[in-house]
Amino acid sequence: MSRKRAKVNGRDGNPKYLGVKLFDGEKVKAGNIIIRQKGERIKAGKNVGIGHDYTLFALRDGVIKFEKKREITRVYVLEEA
Repeated sequence: MSRKRAKVNGRDGNPKYLGVKLFDGEKVKAGNIIIRQKGERIKAGKNVGIGHDYTLFALRDGVIKFEKKREITRVYVLEEA
């Protein structure tokens, strides 16, 4: 009475669309999402806000800058003069 199952556990979750949405050197407007992530893998720097689900977004218009020191990666928004 056994039959072949399509999936082992019988469930399939929805996609989460995580990752970097805007890259280093790109222009950004206030409110734009920069990174969607699980946990605080990349930290928020100057002019970058963090949502309750750890989404990083721009607080001001400017240019994105990623910086890595040791094992910590930060993302900044540099305002254009």
